[in-house]
Amino acid sequence: METQQMNQPFEIGIYTLADIVKNLLTGETISAKGRIHEIIEAAKLADEVGLDVFGVGEHHRLDYAVSSPQMVLSAIAQATKNIKLTTTTTVLNTVDPVRLFEDFATLDLISGGRAEITAGRGAFVESFPLFGYDFNDYDALFEEHLQLFIELNEQERVTWSGRFRSALNNAEITPRPEQAQLPIWVGVGGTVSSAERAGRYGTGLNIAMIGGAHERFIPLIDAYRESGYITGFTDKQLKVAVSGHGYIANSMDQARDEFYPYYSHYLKLIQEQRGMRSGILPREVFEQMTGPESVMFIGSPQEIIEKVLHQYELYGHSRFMLQTDIGGVPFKNIAKTIELLGTEVAPVLRREINKHQALELT
Repeated sequence: METQQMNQPFEIGIYTLADIVKNLLTGETISAKGRIHEIIEAAKLADEVGLDVFGVGEHHRLDYAVSSPQMVLSAIAQATKNIKLTTTTTVLNTVDPVRLFEDFATLDLISGGRAEITAGRGAFVESFPLFGYDFNDYDALFEEHLQLFIELNEQERVTWSGRFRSALNNAEITPRPEQAQLPIWVGVGGTVSSAERAGRYGTGLNIAMIGGAHERFIPLIDAYRESGYITGFTDKQLKVAVSGHGYIANSMDQARDEFYPYYSHYLKLIQEQRGMRSGILPREVFEQMTGPESVMFIGSPQEIIEKVLHQYELYGHSRFMLQTDIGGVPFKNIAKTIELLGTEVAPVLRREINKHQALELT
């Protein structure tokens, strides 16, 4: 295992993309209002059971409830005490970085210094025409907006010029956050160049591990760290987070039985959203996808612990984020997963990783 993260506390969290789908049991579809209130309740529970981070995604479609994560996170800030608040992710290509920084600096003040941002390029393209951006500038927009956001985070007055927005001339950037700087992460799927960019800018790296074997993601982490070292960033600055789908129950059989209908429904909807022909995921394929060699976090608390610790040996990461509310999973099931994650999984992970860190220092 790489030792870069050894001196960093290990953080455990929950995130949501706030999809709106029909409940497979009742046939009813939750409203956007109801979905947002469920998310706030989930965040309150995550805070109560001692989880470290809660994330909210951004989409601009009628089948998702949240287009402005900072608004929902502000409501969560008022309902929680300790948990960190982040996006998963902000579509940085199609938002003005100045307005975004002001929003998250304000969130940081409201929450008492708990705000973060995770920036991504976005899996859907609706926000480009919606906000007047050209999809042909997809990557160049992200690069420029990330560079500007980092400058805004570092300085109270900014002079800057670029291709896609008006120049800034000694502009006052207000308010300033309660933290000295907002923590910034870059969300990455499987693109090595994106991981290298995160390292080059010295942001955290949040890897969305939706499927595949654990070893598949090692090249991304290696590229990120190598790029960061070349630029001059330190181990302390180069943080890695793992994010993935999961469901926790009393046993693997129970977890698979309860999660499979919703997960297969979710995959079918995602394929349809992207204009692909879709079918129901066969149960035997789902069984393979949830085995110990897969990055999906399905099973009993002990099985989740073993999988996360195995990844820690491979990646040396400092944060684990679980998404469980997909495909219309009932809220009572979501709440049970959060409770098990906070009360049975998190304490063991922290204890075991602390032991690893102590051994490395001796």
